[in-house]
Amino acid sequence: MTRLSLTLTPVVIIGVAIVLAVLNLATPTTSALHVSDFVVGLAGKYLCYAMLALAVDLVWGFAGILTLGHAAFFALGGYCMGMYLTREIGARGVYANANLPDFMIFIGWKQLPWYWHGFDFFPFAVVMALIVPAVLAAIFGFLAFRSRVGGVYLSIITQALTYALLLAFFRNDMGFGGNNGMTDFKDIAGFPLNRSTTTTALMVISALFTAAAFLFARWLVGSRYGKVLVAVRDAESRTRFLGYRPEYYKLVVWTLSAMIAGIGGALYVPQVGIINPSEFAPANSIEAVIWVAVGGRGTLSGAILGAVLVNFGKTVLTGALPGAWLYALGGLFILVTLFLPRGIMGTFTRRGAGAALPTAGEPQGLAAIDGASADLQEAGMHAAGADVEKTA
Repeated sequence: MTRLSLTLTPVVIIGVAIVLAVLNLATPTTSALHVSDFVVGLAGKYLCYAMLALAVDLVWGFAGILTLGHAAFFALGGYCMGMYLTREIGARGVYANANLPDFMIFIGWKQLPWYWHGFDFFPFAVVMALIVPAVLAAIFGFLAFRSRVGGVYLSIITQALTYALLLAFFRNDMGFGGNNGMTDFKDIAGFPLNRSTTTTALMVISALFTAAAFLFARWLVGSRYGKVLVAVRDAESRTRFLGYRPEYYKLVVWTLSAMIAGIGGALYVPQVGIINPSEFAPANSIEAVIWVAVGGRGTLSGAILGAVLVNFGKTVLTGALPGAWLYALGGLFILVTLFLPRGIMGTFTRRGAGAALPTAGEPQGLAAIDGASADLQEAGMHAAGADVEKTA
């Protein structure tokens, strides 16, 4: 990744969001320059997907963990926000009950479950959208990485995780709306969701969080920790022999990526107006992997680009030929694998500190290991010198 792309990526994200906001709010609906609420909502949804793609790229591109279950963390963040939005409905629901959501009254529940308490406060819901995915990721990651599960076996387990959550959330007795999920949201933090200003504000906020997530991810992979992480990706055994604990490096990035996905899910729900168990579908996680592959694995900016481009293509194609989308998606993945193995951004950014995936001529992970080895040797020499001085 070049320095230019590092600077341009957040600027472009925020700049495009501001332009869309101005064209939506400051131009009359009859103007050729006017951007409709529908387009603004689509842009906000694409930005939420971009955060999910960033999360996948962190663990796949820089830690070598091919995850097929990150949609689970995205959906959990969405459910946390959906619970808050459902509580905000209050007495405006079908049954006019301020204490229980409509779906709970429909199935005969008499009181609110304990795990719903606190979700009538917006800050609590935001915090939980971070904590819930993080806790699940930390527990799952600790057990998996400590047992040294990797490769295709770990991918299958992550897919099983999200499928298990899909089945669990389908059950009415879980207390999350069952198959129908939660919908008919009215407002967020006191602002009506059906207003153009709210739709635009949510899109701009999504852009700000996407840019912030990109900058955080870039700082993380560019740090000393990130260099060791790339070393773990490229030569885990050799890194372990140098005294590092790869499982802990994987666990940290795995948990942080789950939090980024959770934020994306929390911003996604008020913009689409619904959250249901279909968000846990393994196909969603696989699509996220395709976004990253198309944009460029291990580039971060490519993950954002891939998420936007693929979902824009999905919007256009499903409108024109609804039944052709899955074939087009599969064909796209095959074409990228064969002719653009580095993805779009990876093709143009072949060099950079820990950015693009290494080739035979640029073994980034091994270079990081050699640097770490040199540091350890230097530290050992200093320690030996200090012992000599003390003896003398």
